[in-house]
Amino acid sequence: MIDDWRTDRIGAALRGENPTVLRRLQAGFAVIGDVQFLPGYSVLMVDEPGVQRLSDLPRTKRLAFLSDMDRLGEAVERACRRLDPAFRRVNLEILGNTDPFLHAHVWPRFEWEPPELVGKPVWLYPPDRWRDERFGLGPRHDGLRDAIGSELDSTAPLS
Repeated sequence: MIDDWRTDRIGAALRGENPTVLRRLQAGFAVIGDVQFLPGYSVLMVDEPGVQRLSDLPRTKRLAFLSDMDRLGEAVERACRRLDPAFRRVNLEILGNTDPFLHAHVWPRFEWEPPELVGKPVWLYPPDRWRDERFGLGPRHDGLRDAIGSELDSTAPLS
């Protein structure tokens, strides 16, 4: 029962039951990622169950979603830059190949990443990085969560 939120992430966020939610934004929810092998990995989830593609949204909400993605990306960038001097940049991706709802990945990238991976897409990291409990979201990430949340609070949405 404790992980039921994983089967309906958006519904759980709407009900206030998704523990990964950082903040409610204009068109979705900023959440911290389940895996943290790149500390600060976050996701923007649309706030409407059933929306699978950006083009499913009316243009106004579509632009709000993209603005939220920018806002979350900037918050992750600021927090990670402050917490890790080896921070390089943020990668933003809307893929939609696995989860059946509109979401955007926000991946911080660092100088300490393996040389064979640092300049490549995150998806090329070996499978053990995605499943290893050492990289799973947990209480040790509370400071990171707070830092990203604070940065989100300090950036106003575009009007």
